[in-house]
Amino acid sequence: MPQVIEWIGASESDIVWRYPKEEITWGAQLIVHEYEAAIFFRDGKAYDVFGPGRHTLTTMNLPLLTSVLSRVAGYDKVPFRATVIFVSTKQFKGLFGGSAQTIELAPLKFYGAFWFKVADPKTFVMEVVGGQSAYTTDAVNNFLRGYLNERLIAQLSKYDLVTVFTKLEEVSFKVKAVIDEEFRRIGVDLIDLKFEGIDTTPEYRDRLFWIKQTGGAAQQVLAMDTLKTAAESLSKSPGAGVGAGVVLIPQIMQQATAPPPMVICPKCGAQVPSTSKFCPNCGAALQPPPQQPPGTVVCPKCGAQNPSTAKFCMNCGAPLQPQRTKCPQCGSEVPPGAKFCPNCGARLS
Repeated sequence: MPQVIEWIGASESDIVWRYPKEEITWGAQLIVHEYEAAIFFRDGKAYDVFGPGRHTLTTMNLPLLTSVLSRVAGYDKVPFRATVIFVSTKQFKGLFGGSAQTIELAPLKFYGAFWFKVADPKTFVMEVVGGQSAYTTDAVNNFLRGYLNERLIAQLSKYDLVTVFTKLEEVSFKVKAVIDEEFRRIGVDLIDLKFEGIDTTPEYRDRLFWIKQTGGAAQQVLAMDTLKTAAESLSKSPGAGVGAGVVLIPQIMQQATAPPPMVICPKCGAQVPSTSKFCPNCGAALQPPPQQPPGTVVCPKCGAQNPSTAKFCMNCGAPLQPQRTKCPQCGSEVPPGAKFCPNCGARLS
């Protein structure tokens, strides 16, 4: 009875399986199911590849392996030695997760999922299965997860923290395009990649919120004292534990809009946003705010014009200049509501 080589009992999650016997007889029946490929592997190299169907092993359909075996006396009469590796060509889902840092060395934690399939079984067996001794599905998944994490860390280091959080979909698309080329080198097609969670430390969350409040110029604060804290923060991160303690924080990244300036209704005296054409209190038509003459300042309370040197409104007595505080560390003036000094980056109480 001829030898039968077949992958029996493969589950939906199985990626690779190695036939347990290395002695193969000529005339053996090789059965390859749909969405499978069988590769003959010997001495660290992948040779002949078989697609779905029933194959009788002869020197005719094993030309690459036969050219190697021809150096062995009597190879056509006795069992030859080779490893038969079955590979599933279906689509699979994998998980990734790890810690990285952005271009300004801000700590970053991420996790998500990726979808892939083996596009070139021969290259896959050479680079992953045989090359990494990953003869089981668990070993293949572990290798691909680490392979992807390394390249994600390298790509995320090219972006700043604000871009990662505000344009995550765009970043994901660009990162996936670059990593797809890396996967093709090992015979794998990276179908899709999605970040399911991304986060930073509480300190950098506060800084992100402040940046959204004060504008892009405050981004340079992210570079302050990062060299002192980045290494410590990363050393305490959970590493590549998938999904461990990582949350998405979209609330932080919502655009903060400053309230429009107010004008005084000439009929009822109510304060009305300058963008309004009619007074919501009495319905009177509003005139566009007059252009401020040079050397004057408009009172934010009553709208009266005052000399630029005035500290209080001549009409209502309201303070005209915003009260500024000084940084306790460097002594620089700090705008109202600031959480960090724009000069030295010190945290303000």
